[in-house]
Amino acid sequence: MSNRTFRHFALGLTAVLGVVASGAAGAVTAPILVVEVDSGKVIYSQAPTDPWFPASVTKLMTAYVALDMVRQGRASLDTLLTVSANAAAEPPSKMGFKPGTQLTLDNALKIIMVKSANDVAYAIGENLGGSVEGFSAMMNETAARIGMRESHWTNPHGLPDSRQYTSARDMAVLGRALIRDFPGSRDLFSISAIQFGRSVMANHNGLLGRYAGADGMKTGFICSGGFNVVASATRNGRRLITVVMGQPSARERDIKASDLFDYGFGQSTGWGAQTLESLPASSVAAAPDMRPYICDRRKPMPTDSGQTAVTAGVAPDNANAQFLAAGAPTAALAFATMNSAALRGRALPPRAPLQPIPVWIGRDPAEGAMALNAQEEADKAEREAARSAKLEAVKAKREAARQAKSEAAARDRAASVAKPKAVPAATRAYTSIETAPVIAPSPKKPAAKASDKASAKPAPKPAAKAAAKPAAKPAAKVAAKPAAKAAAARKASED
Repeated sequence: MSNRTFRHFALGLTAVLGVVASGAAGAVTAPILVVEVDSGKVIYSQAPTDPWFPASVTKLMTAYVALDMVRQGRASLDTLLTVSANAAAEPPSKMGFKPGTQLTLDNALKIIMVKSANDVAYAIGENLGGSVEGFSAMMNETAARIGMRESHWTNPHGLPDSRQYTSARDMAVLGRALIRDFPGSRDLFSISAIQFGRSVMANHNGLLGRYAGADGMKTGFICSGGFNVVASATRNGRRLITVVMGQPSARERDIKASDLFDYGFGQSTGWGAQTLESLPASSVAAAPDMRPYICDRRKPMPTDSGQTAVTAGVAPDNANAQFLAAGAPTAALAFATMNSAALRGRALPPRAPLQPIPVWIGRDPAEGAMALNAQEEADKAEREAARSAKLEAVKAKREAARQAKSEAAARDRAASVAKPKAVPAATRAYTSIETAPVIAPSPKKPAAKASDKASAKPAPKPAAKAAAKPAAKPAAKVAAKPAAKAAAARKASED
């Protein structure tokens, strides 16, 4: 098999994306496009005008609007941007700048192209557009002016928004416009890494430093849109742009883009080739939501990382299983199965050594170093304060627990002293008053003397009765004898 034939076969295996189920909407084909930069002629396309969620390739639009304002004199690359509280609150990927942090527009653009920092992109929109809404209006106006037909923008970073969408065709139009209109800024899209302080952050574009001739532009990922890339490469003075969208992994996205470049550089565009302007409009009304198929809850959340995008030996992609569930036509299913199998064991070469570009906060590197040192000291003090507060809280909690235990023990001791101890039934010498049986007196039993009953005292109540009865009878007899003697004397005197 010749190299050209093998290249065509590989392209057939990798360029045709698996059709993935999209709920009741039926089957969805992810967009692909290869275009020649100078002529705008299309070399290969698949669903090029279908709407799609752009993710962070949105930042290419943000960069165009910012550079266009610099060209018009409405801003400069040295313009200081201030990070607001709203910008600082944006979710990752982000730099984590605190509200009030300032940086130049030049550094901000480098950061969003490499780190894809959402907080910095938000700061660009707020500072240049007056608000994110104002900047989004500028994005839509600019998109229409440069010939983008299937795009609508609502934010400058590409975080999920059902109202923000684009197409492979529009992203190719934008890529060509950036290269054509800002030739002095071409290096902005090929930075392999940035260095901020002691941190080095690599570009998420897995083609840079791995595919010969790759020189830009931007990747993006959200669950609803999958893994996207707008990539450019140059070979023998000829420059191509490849757009790949909706892939299930960064690895598969990058391998497919490299195969498409190989195919594109092997083709020549004739006079009858389609152009970006001549591509027909899509019949698809809305961008499909790929979240159930890209972000499977049973697996770790996928990430868009240039370091891991081409690592060999990763877990097999689940696109084929999803395709089976979709109930696709037999021929397409066989093709998609071959496609997944062909990509599973492949990886791009190791990345070339990074060449980080320094970025800083403030007006210049010296001011940035001072600000960074002050921020690091503040962060250190904050961490120490948080650690001390945590230790104090733990200490207070332990002291409270010890005090509560001590008080509980004191209460238990007081209760044991106040309450008489119960005598087990088997060891009692006497029957308690409450449970003593009532014994009826025997008939014709002589009355016991008080002294005998007092010495016996079998129980409090019988003792009281025994003491009362003998005392009453002798007292009555003592009182009656003198009275009888007096009466007899009176009677004798009367007689």
